Order: sequence, then C-alpha cells, then structure tokens
Amino acid sequence: MTLDHDILVWFSKSFGLFYLLAMSLVVLVYAYWPSNKKPFEHAAQAILQDDDKPYRG
Repeated sequence: MTLDHDILVWFSKSFGLFYLLAMSLVVLVYAYWPSNKKPFEHAAQAILQDDDKPYRG
C-alpha cells in the first residue's frame, strides 16, 4: 500500500472531523457540568451588578 496524496487527504479530513466532534463534546460536558453552574451564573450576573458610571476626575 502506497501512501499517496488521496490517502493523506482522507486521513486528515477524517481525523479533523473526529477531533472537532470530540472537542465539541468536551466543551458541552464542561459547560453543563453541575458543579460549574455557580461560576457561570456569577459571570452572567456580574456585568449587570456593576454600577458603571462615567469618570468624573
């Protein structure tokens, strides 16, 4: 079996597809993990809690 361009292209496309699917799954699991809820809720509310006013120097 020779290692020609078509085989390398097929392998790189397949590897890239499975790599991106696996990384997407990891990100989704991390985002929806129950112990991460508190930091995400804090980050979502932090921008609303700041009393941002113009600087009067």
